[in-house]
Amino acid sequence: MEYLIRNGAVELWVADTGPREAPVCILCSGGPGCCDYMEPVARMIDDRLRVIRFEQRGCGRSIKDGLYDIKTAINDMERVREALNIEAWTVGGHSWGANLALFYVLAYPKRSSALLYLAGNGVQHNQEWDEVYHTNLEAQGEPLPVMTYSFNADVNRAGNADYRVYIQDPMLYRRIADLDIPSLFVCAGRDVRPNWPAMQIAHLMRNSKLEIIEGAPHYLWLTHAGELKHCLGRFAHLED
Repeated sequence: MEYLIRNGAVELWVADTGPREAPVCILCSGGPGCCDYMEPVARMIDDRLRVIRFEQRGCGRSIKDGLYDIKTAINDMERVREALNIEAWTVGGHSWGANLALFYVLAYPKRSSALLYLAGNGVQHNQEWDEVYHTNLEAQGEPLPVMTYSFNADVNRAGNADYRVYIQDPMLYRRIADLDIPSLFVCAGRDVRPNWPAMQIAHLMRNSKLEIIEGAPHYLWLTHAGELKHCLGRFAHLED
């Protein structure tokens, strides 16, 4: 099922799959600036979970309006939750979407039953990290999922600029460490992006589990779907 959910003057594209009465998980795509590409991940769990996917404003089928900061994106997610009458949900994302999920949990901990952090970049702006990323990308390339809609560079520039301001919060690591919800961090062993920032966050949180899928690229499900499905299933108690 698909919806257009209004937040003020903006309509947000939302997909809703899985059993209506099941526990709910929202999945955020990366970029920032990408349309939804999380359907393959949703299919891994939506036989027993209700899975919500959405496109950040300016991306894919959601309206472009120039307001592409983190606070607005979090507010849009909260509007989706309210519109669908969801009490609390597991908040998940991939890459940039993993950080957006983390930032939502920090803003709305009582609405967040768990955190799912897939191949996220941690909370850093590190020159050496950037150099390693570009060196690895040039040397080995990176398989990409099919993107139905074009990448929005304006969303990317604005989102990344605001991220660099957001992570300067002097209490950020304290706030992350104080979170006490079940959290799963999944790192891709062959990600061109260094994994240490995500691993730092995983070890900082008191109720977290860290999984490393060896040999997997950044978009883990393209080559290691079985391993990722197993991680998600165990975390969501869908399998032993």
